Amino acid sequence: MQKVFIASALALAVICATAHAQEPAQTPETRMTATAPAVAEDHEALLASDDPQLAANKRLVYDMYRIVLQGGYADRAGDFIREDYVQHNPNAAQGLAGIEDYIRSTRPERPLEDKIELPLINLVAEGDYVITSFVRREVDAEGQTYYTTWFDMFRIEDGKIAEHWDPMTRNDAKIDPNSQRLDD
Repeated sequence: MQKVFIASALALAVICATAHAQEPAQTPETRMTATAPAVAEDHEALLASDDPQLAANKRLVYDMYRIVLQGGYADRAGDFIREDYVQHNPNAAQGLAGIEDYIRSTRPERPLEDKIELPLINLVAEGDYVITSFVRREVDAEGQTYYTTWFDMFRIEDGKIAEHWDPMTRNDAKIDPNSQRLDD
């Protein structure tokens, strides 16, 4: 049985390598392009849940994003984020003080809006986790605008955000996500 599996895996590898070798080189004209995802119009519908705890977790993350990340109110971060906050973004320091410093260094305070103005695609909650997804506008090496998706995941503990993940790497510059509004 194991010999059949190995032979099948080798055959598949040869087929894939042959197919890849026959593919033409990608140029800006032939490169696949992603369509900008649809943006959610009804944020209240995204915040709704039959489970009151999931609804509360989603509202916590939504309001933190709206007030702290979008509004730039670093001094309000403690309303939403635990003192011992664990940060997995390699460009921000640990703890509540780390996120406060990151906010102060990347964005000004802005008037608070009733809803998130960034192009929110979805907000999903399961257990103690909330995931947000946003349209992210980028510019390639040729100066062409394209769209991708940004994800954040938050873990909630005792009614506050305890942990955060996103796809940022050390090579990425610190950003103000407000620069990602599609109407800019």
